[in-house]
Amino acid sequence: MTQASDTHSKTVGYVLWLFGFTGAHRFYYGKPVTGTIWFFTLGLLGVGWLIDLFLIPSLDRQADLRFRSGKINYSVAWILLTFLGFFGVHRMYMGKWITGILYLCTLGLLGVGYLYDYWTLNDQITVANASG
Repeated sequence: MTQASDTHSKTVGYVLWLFGFTGAHRFYYGKPVTGTIWFFTLGLLGVGWLIDLFLIPSLDRQADLRFRSGKINYSVAWILLTFLGFFGVHRMYMGKWITGILYLCTLGLLGVGYLYDYWTLNDQITVANASG
């Protein structure tokens, strides 16, 4: 049996959990559907957000099994997306300079690209790590 690589960090998960009413930690762990629900319901009116405090170790293990480690660090990319995503810094970090500069000039394509990356960043990193 193959041991899972440590692609995601519990520490980053807990930091993003502080903003959990936005669903940030759920997106980070590859749960975009529930992340979106948390975003629109403020963490299920705070109840789901509080429960997630205890679920983060499990979410972390699931993400470590699902995603592929490599040259691009998931935690770094997610922190950049969360705090500087409208400026495309996370895309530049991943080597996607053209779209990174485009995000910089358009504030993440007026927010739509920023939201798209919240849904797809883990998969983008996995593909990049598999090919590089």
